[in-house]
Amino acid sequence: MTCVICRQAEPERGTTTVTLTRGKLTFVVRTVPARVCPNCGEACIEEATAAKLLTTAEQLAQAGTQVDVREYAA
Repeated sequence: MTCVICRQAEPERGTTTVTLTRGKLTFVVRTVPARVCPNCGEACIEEATAAKLLTTAEQLAQAGTQVDVREYAA
């Protein structure tokens, strides 16, 4: 499967940083597993990983957290 952005290369296993913002919350997660294009750098994460990040962000927002930075944990 070629990169959906540049259509020039095959994405490879790697990691990325995901930043989610909702209201006053900024949630940053480093070393998230992803498929990363070696040509343009576009990163795609799996649906299950995205769901986990969104669930965590929702919990943080409900708790009133404003900023949270962490490493990804499977």
